[in-house]
Amino acid sequence: MRALLTSAAMALALSAAGTAAAAESSKQGTLYKNPQCGCCEGYANYLRGHGYDITVKPTHDLPMMQRMAGVPETLEGCHSMMIDGYVVEGHVPAKTLNRLLSERPDIKGISLPGMPLGSPGMSGRKAAPFTIYEIGGGEAGAKVYAVE
Repeated sequence: MRALLTSAAMALALSAAGTAAAAESSKQGTLYKNPQCGCCEGYANYLRGHGYDITVKPTHDLPMMQRMAGVPETLEGCHSMMIDGYVVEGHVPAKTLNRLLSERPDIKGISLPGMPLGSPGMSGRKAAPFTIYEIGGGEAGAKVYAVE
């Protein structure tokens, strides 16, 4: 029952937010994470420091939610955030998130797959530029959205 309710809530959030494409972008998002993951809280705090209002919701249904949002397995992050009609996977820097919300491309979202060291919310030093990919841009294969 919990999984069904979570699925329904995610579907409703995706469809309702998607219809607001022409509306002014919102900096309110919901970050879904595994209950045991600590770096996701770090990422939420990073975004809050950049003016975002982020609600964190622990869930054991993250893989199902990612499938429902159309996230390919290769682009899955350790958490999924729903924001203004988009899904954002992983530790995407605020600069790229701001670009997504201002440009409003016709895609499902963006992803910084894996958990790269030095990315927002992660410890360690950044070893290489972060490659952020489009999710569901209509073309086969992963298309680069930004490199930071």
